[in-house]
Amino acid sequence: MCLLAVQYRLVPESPILVAANREEYYDRPSLPPSIQSGKPRVLSGIDQRGGGTWLGVNQNGLFVGLCNRATPMPLFGQRSRGLLGMDLLRCGSAKKALDKALAEVENTRYEGVNICIADAKNGWVVHVDEQTEVAELQEGLNIIGARDVNDASDERVQMARRLLTLQMLDSPVKFLAVASRVFARAPTGPGRPSMVIRGNEHGTVSSTLIALGVKPRDAIYQFANGAPDQTKFEDYSPMLRDILSRGLREARAKTRV
Repeated sequence: MCLLAVQYRLVPESPILVAANREEYYDRPSLPPSIQSGKPRVLSGIDQRGGGTWLGVNQNGLFVGLCNRATPMPLFGQRSRGLLGMDLLRCGSAKKALDKALAEVENTRYEGVNICIADAKNGWVVHVDEQTEVAELQEGLNIIGARDVNDASDERVQMARRLLTLQMLDSPVKFLAVASRVFARAPTGPGRPSMVIRGNEHGTVSSTLIALGVKPRDAIYQFANGAPDQTKFEDYSPMLRDILSRGLREARAKTRV
């Protein structure tokens, strides 16, 4: 499973603020964020075994993040969830990505997954289980784990909410500074919820912090290629600013035409 926090449309200059920890098997290789070929341009990590991605941003300011969903019975997916994530990042808007996600899960069987889709105008979480449900992102803090968004019975989700609401995170700098500490919270004992998961074969393998603002120059993308309590975040913001600037130029060119 993974843990994803999205502070949505609360800070006017940065309507999408993200903190995410990815949990996976340690022997499953992946590549750190890079700009993917094709259009629209996408900045994302790549899962080398299944292909696709678990999280990314495209040049139109569309964010897509995936968390594995716990299901009562195995769903035996026909296709990698990461490939679906990359498909959605090729969409021009959150609305188009939502439509594509619903069409895909209707026609192709995927293992359980929670898909967060958001741009500055719209945001949703798609719960893909034996049945598919869609929940709108709330204005403010939304936390997604292995169950429904903001699930009150998930101790880890509730811990993240409590730690992220101890103070008003009314700027991207505040949010990312606090989130970087919260999501690096190390395990404290067996059976107790923690932000970082550390098992024998499976655990937290990376962490991501993102701020998507009105202006491309203010965008932030930081990535820790390992558990964030033991690995420093590296700055990938220039890549994100580059693709967002490209998207803005192309949108302006279309408007002039």
